[in-house]
Amino acid sequence: MVSVWDTNIQFLPGVGPKRARELDKDLNIKTFGDLIQHFPFRYIDRTRFYAINQIDPELAYIQLRGVVRDMKIIGAGSRKQRLVVMIADPTGTLDLVFFKGIKWIKDKIKTDTEYIVFGKPTLFNGKINLVHPDMDIPDSQGLPGIAGLQAVYSSTDSLRDKGFTQKLFSRLVSQTLTRLEGHIRETLPDYLLKHLKLMPRAIALEEIHFPKDLKNLQAAQTRLKFEELFYIQLGLLRQRSFRMRAGDGIPFPKVAEAFNECYRKLPFALTGAQKRVLREIRSDLKSGRQMNRLLQGDVGSGKTLVALLSALIAVDNGYQACLMAPTEILANQHFNTISKFLKDQDIPTGLLTGSTKPAERKKLHENLRDGSLKLLIGTHALIQDTVIFHNLGLVVIDEQHRFGVEQRARLWEKTNGSPPHIMVMTATPIPRTLAMTLYGDLDVSVIDELPPGRQPVQTIHYPASRRSTVYSFMRKQIRQGRQVYIVYPLIRESEKMDYENLETGYRDITAAFPAPLYSVAVVHGQQKMENKAFDMNMFVKGQAQILVATSVIEVGVDVPNATVMVIESAERFGLSQLHQLRGRVGRGAETSYCILMTGNALSKEAKERLKLMCETNNGFEIAEADMRLRGPGDLEGTAQSGLAFDLHIANLAKDGQILEWARMEALNILNEDPLLESQKNRLLKEQLEVLSRHTVDFSKIS
Repeated sequence: MVSVWDTNIQFLPGVGPKRARELDKDLNIKTFGDLIQHFPFRYIDRTRFYAINQIDPELAYIQLRGVVRDMKIIGAGSRKQRLVVMIADPTGTLDLVFFKGIKWIKDKIKTDTEYIVFGKPTLFNGKINLVHPDMDIPDSQGLPGIAGLQAVYSSTDSLRDKGFTQKLFSRLVSQTLTRLEGHIRETLPDYLLKHLKLMPRAIALEEIHFPKDLKNLQAAQTRLKFEELFYIQLGLLRQRSFRMRAGDGIPFPKVAEAFNECYRKLPFALTGAQKRVLREIRSDLKSGRQMNRLLQGDVGSGKTLVALLSALIAVDNGYQACLMAPTEILANQHFNTISKFLKDQDIPTGLLTGSTKPAERKKLHENLRDGSLKLLIGTHALIQDTVIFHNLGLVVIDEQHRFGVEQRARLWEKTNGSPPHIMVMTATPIPRTLAMTLYGDLDVSVIDELPPGRQPVQTIHYPASRRSTVYSFMRKQIRQGRQVYIVYPLIRESEKMDYENLETGYRDITAAFPAPLYSVAVVHGQQKMENKAFDMNMFVKGQAQILVATSVIEVGVDVPNATVMVIESAERFGLSQLHQLRGRVGRGAETSYCILMTGNALSKEAKERLKLMCETNNGFEIAEADMRLRGPGDLEGTAQSGLAFDLHIANLAKDGQILEWARMEALNILNEDPLLESQKNRLLKEQLEVLSRHTVDFSKIS
């Protein structure tokens, strides 16, 4: 039997099958429970009343009390007709304007009657008015909470056009809460509620939608945010606890010739941070437990070398290793870097991408199956069914957020018996709260030191009006034998506007830097693979001084001679992306520059982002600020709901303290009862099982 919580929303009075389909399509609301968990994103104070002469178009939403004096339809019969309702109070008159549902509204409103009016002031033809305000007769049977803090729900244009007003949302939620009375089950044990002084769930769900006062609202928000983050942490930490207790990892007890010879022949000393991280990895690999480690390090911090040395430990213990990169450019880059480090060693290494020729591919597959190929570097081509390893011992995944869950899971299946050790690398510094949520079951290593000789990149912001100054600077750098990137924004590779933006830019650049004095290469997502590779190679080999590109070059291009990065329309990029792009320069010993070009008119947030970019090179500071400004989802190229876990109410950018608190409580519980076997924790175990049916088992993916 279906519980009341799981009842289809179509059975709620006022919804029905058609509206249910619209709610499902636009907001993923299918059941009573889904509607109750469609939490308000802000609240409006309905306790204050404005006099008409106090109203200013700069105000947000306002509420007033007045008497309807007149109504008239203007432009009757035309497409632009509107209903204008004149309302008056002792201080003046105000027009209320309606463009839709005119006949219905006109029949409903009565003249010489007092109304409470609520809406957003706007200015039209020098006159203040309210467009489509809410109107209620005082003391009419309102919704709970209508007189105080009123919830505002996220919606869509499509739903608004179909009559889903904020008032309708509130009414549906109120009816649902009535139907759910006595059917909302508690999800946290009594001892935890008492110990943490948290509001019971049923009361919290009532107060979050219809708060009696601000204190109750804050208590409800704390309870619901804590619960959401607590179960994420409890699930991740329990997975980690299982892994730490299990002895199913492949033991790599020795470090031998492959590792030692490569280490001895390095042309430079490792940084202290690289050595520390290698010790952490070494400890994992010999423990007999499966390694699941996140390796964070800014662009140029030496993650590839750490990955190679870790792979050589696998080779020394008779196993194979693979490194999977998100793009061909990056896979090639890793292959070339690793090949240089191994040039005098007999360690067979292969490269497998979409461009690998059939004959080479066949040979690679054979050598992989018989175990003679020790290291394989590639793109998602590595996860094809035809790729069979002899004995895969270590998997390194670079820029892991660019791979889908299913893609990563398929690497897991390429071993018989014990799972391979997993190392996840990212050059995108991840704020602590996001790392705890996305990778809470992984051990984290951070390379927080750049190799000696690397200079911080000087970052300068110029408006478009200073373009001639920037061109003069570029010419000066090119005369000194340096190279220049010019990057245009690309939101989606198919977006026509961005493509034209780059085309126009390319024409301007070739006019300002004419052949044969200058050579300009161009790379973008619309090119054929061979054309992209040709132009990219021209730049890599120094045959082109300028590379005009979209943000496809964000990862994987290593040209030490390129010392200038010009980013056009920099205000259209997020901070983390700007930082990634800036990391393409400053890879040699010369001073490097990142020039942020923008339009002349900038929003306050854009100015804040650009100021921070000019002030710091610290990737972690930038990532924290980016999450604060744009929300956590955008860091990973998704909306917040696109995280591994759907967050209904918690916000990782704002709720860091609650997350830390939830993690600490989850750790305390698991330290005392690792398998959640005690009677008092039975509810926790049951709730985790309920939640796990709706999410992927991330312990099997890494």
